[in-house]
Amino acid sequence: MKKLIPILGVALLFSCNNAAQNITEKQQAVINAEPIEVPLKDGKARAYFASGCFWCVEAIYESVEGVEESISGYSGGWTDNPTYEASNTGRTGHAEAVEIIYDPNVVSFATLVDVYFASQDPTQVNGQGPDRGSQYRSIIFYQNDEQKKIIEEKKAALAKKLDAKIAAEIYPFQKFWVAEDYHQDYEKLHPNQRYIQAVSIPRLKRFQAKMPEVLKKNAKH
Repeated sequence: MKKLIPILGVALLFSCNNAAQNITEKQQAVINAEPIEVPLKDGKARAYFASGCFWCVEAIYESVEGVEESISGYSGGWTDNPTYEASNTGRTGHAEAVEIIYDPNVVSFATLVDVYFASQDPTQVNGQGPDRGSQYRSIIFYQNDEQKKIIEEKKAALAKKLDAKIAAEIYPFQKFWVAEDYHQDYEKLHPNQRYIQAVSIPRLKRFQAKMPEVLKKNAKH
């Protein structure tokens, strides 16, 4: 029996290593994919960002002039039809993300990237604030070479300014999966919830203090 234990241990080790390798390969395939460009609809464009808890990020972008709507969901992974429970395991490859529907005549993609960096700790890896794990990692999604260049230049400038490594990953956009209904407009619908009071609203206020020039007139908390 004692001889079987080391053999079993080696088998489990190889099994775990193979699983990790498969996940790495799947993630790399996502990163290497050709970006998918989302066409304008009724004059509105769409942009995609992951920056920690989507409750926080949704509220931040909805306070920006030119943003019509911000939708919570999942992106950046390889699993179809991800759920909140599945994404929290970190095994889907997805991060909590937002879809930003905006008027490009009012607010540019470049400004949305500025909002992104101004509304987070840009050096925190795999999370924002108290939310930790790959499902909370920072990702900016690009749909074409022009957007990729904007992201790369702003990321490099921020790294130079802070003299620090910027955690945000840069992914080609593939697909956005809309989150469950109860996640949508969560901060707005549950202003007294403990997490919203302790994390979301303070994060929103910090952003608004940094970029008051981009806010809607009625957006200030």
